[in-house]
Parts: sequence; structure tokens; C-alpha cells
Amino acid sequence: MSLSGKVAFVTGASQGIGRACALKLVKAGAVAVVAARTQEKLDELVKEIIASGGQAAAFALDVTDEEQVKSATKAAVAQFGKIDILVNNAGITRDQLVLRMKRADWDAVLQTNLTSAYLCTQAVTSSMIKQRWGRIVNITSVFGQMGQAGQANYAASKAGLIGLTMAIARELGSRNITCNAVAPGFIETAMTEVLGEEFKQNAAKQIPLGRVGTVEDVAAAVAFLASDEASYITGHVLNVNGGMLMG
Repeated sequence: MSLSGKVAFVTGASQGIGRACALKLVKAGAVAVVAARTQEKLDELVKEIIASGGQAAAFALDVTDEEQVKSATKAAVAQFGKIDILVNNAGITRDQLVLRMKRADWDAVLQTNLTSAYLCTQAVTSSMIKQRWGRIVNITSVFGQMGQAGQANYAASKAGLIGLTMAIARELGSRNITCNAVAPGFIETAMTEVLGEEFKQNAAKQIPLGRVGTVEDVAAAVAFLASDEASYITGHVLNVNGGMLMG
């Protein structure tokens, strides 16, 4: 599964799933353009990639800011000549019951998790159309498929990503550009670490495979969808949830 010669733009790449995706894509031969808010963490990731013999560049940006997104993607194309793969991974949570949820928390989650994917997709599409090859992978969530109490904003944003994925797949399919989504279940990340050990143990009991997932589990699915092996898959949601949700 070679991605040699491909350039991948990964958002939310400073930690967790995004970081794992960048490392996996590099391992498959791609150049990684990593983006997130924290320059220091991005620089550490780039150093790690270069030390392993790969190529990478970092851009600190706010994915909800249209001008910053345009500037970063233009700079990436100027540096590497193109963007072949886009991984829309940036995401946040602001959990609260819907009756008590502040409008600011609703807006922040929708803008970061959903609007950013629209902005980044729009920014890289011309590069993909020009070369008649592209892979867009959106990181959604099992909770965008089944909902979750206390996460109306998060679930809505992730469900929206699924709809966006299918619309883009229909729009760009004739240009040999695929758009798919990966829907992780419970994954060990900094975001889930705060939930506590008891919560994680209870979660594992709901999962047929009997364990929570790893960031590498998700990254492997992303790398597959970014490859030529997945060239006849588009508009699809690939569940990486240990069997937590079926059907």
C-alpha cells in the first residue's frame, strides 16, 4: 500500500488520531503537511518524521479561519507542488446537556468539527482537480451515527461530516477524487483520557472486541482509504469501533 510521491495535508495533527495518521501516511511513503493550533507540538512531530527519513512541514493555524486555511494550503502547494490527500481530523468537544448548552459552545464545536472540513476541502480541491487524483478522508464518530447524551453539538457536527462526505463524493467522483469518512468508536486519546478508568472499562463491555481502540487502528483505516487500493470506494463511512455499532 504505497503512497510514495503523494502529499498529505492533515488537520488536528499535533496529537491523538491526527498525529497517528500523519505518521502512518509517512510510513506508507507520503509527505506530511501537518496543521494544528500548537506550533511546538507540530515541530516535535516534524522532527520525528524527518528523523525517520520522511518529509514533513508544519503550519500552525486555526482551521475555522478561512484566510489561515487558504494561506496554509497555498504555502503547502508552493513547497511541495500539490496536495493529494486531505485528512479532516481537527475536532473539539464542549459537552453539556442541550437544555444548558451555551450557544458559544455549540458554535465552537460546529465550526471546528464541521465548518473546518468544508473550508479545507474547498482550499485543496483545485489542486486535486488539476491532477485528476485526490483522496479526502473525514474523521467522524460513532456518536455522529447513534447520538450521545450531553454531546448534541459534537454528535450534530459528526453527523454533518457524514452528509458532507457523501455530497463531496458525488460532486468530485467524475474527477477521480474520492471522499470517505472514518467513524471511530471509543479510542484512547487525550480527549477520552479525562473520562476516567471506570468509564473506559464500562465502555469496553459494550464493545464486542472487548477493548477500546487505539489511534493506530484509526490511522490504518485512513491510510487504506488514501491509497490506490481504495480507488473504487467513495461516499463510504468506514466504522472503526470494535463492533460497538453494527448495521
